[in-house]
Amino acid sequence: MIGENCSLFRLASVTRTVSVGLAALMLAPVLALLANAQAPAQKSDPYPTMAPVEQYLMDRDAEAALARTAAPEAISSQAKILVLGRHGYESVSEGSNGWVCMVERGWTSPNDFPEFWNPKLRGPLCLNPSAARSIVPITYKTTEMALAGYSKSEILAGVVAAFANHKLPPLEPGAMSYMMAKGAYLTDRDDHNLAHLMFYLPHTDPAAWGADVPNSPLMRGAQFKGSTIDILLVPVSKWSDGTPAPTD
Repeated sequence: MIGENCSLFRLASVTRTVSVGLAALMLAPVLALLANAQAPAQKSDPYPTMAPVEQYLMDRDAEAALARTAAPEAISSQAKILVLGRHGYESVSEGSNGWVCMVERGWTSPNDFPEFWNPKLRGPLCLNPSAARSIVPITYKTTEMALAGYSKSEILAGVVAAFANHKLPPLEPGAMSYMMAKGAYLTDRDDHNLAHLMFYLPHTDPAAWGADVPNSPLMRGAQFKGSTIDILLVPVSKWSDGTPAPTD
């Protein structure tokens, strides 16, 4: 589904240790796996520079609707909704349950992912209250720098500095997010998508969670830019509307 002739569970065995700065934000778990599994089959840099900002923008109503599909309606219907504007994310609905739903772009992927500047990428996700408070600020920072014209390396340096200077919050316990949108576009390859949940935790040995071992559904994704936050990814067999989602 997310790699040329690669099943989901073969991808689960593709793991890398990421040093500070070679990983990214909420798209990172899927995109880090894709970068490793597909690198030989892709051009080294099909999107070498950022496209015009207009290509990353969507109709605001359409983007809000897509963001809500990241999680089941019982969650997303009461969530805060963010959409991308020319200078960063903007709220179009404040919500009442503490969750935040948004659609990420490719610049939240690892710096070495070939589609970092791909203007077609759309990664809807809904973050629970703990993740909304501790993870969304990182996305704000990265997005604002991307839209201001900073390079990949400058974005990375900016996030590293923000963590070092305590301008980004520490990770809260229990942070997780849903990425179950049927309309997501996570890569140019194959079916473009993967329904999954993500759990954010301090850096630890993946063996402590049983991740990346035969027949385990749990994958270790990448670390966040400039941090020691790990992401554990669990594929799911349904989209947010309850219809079946392919798992290979």
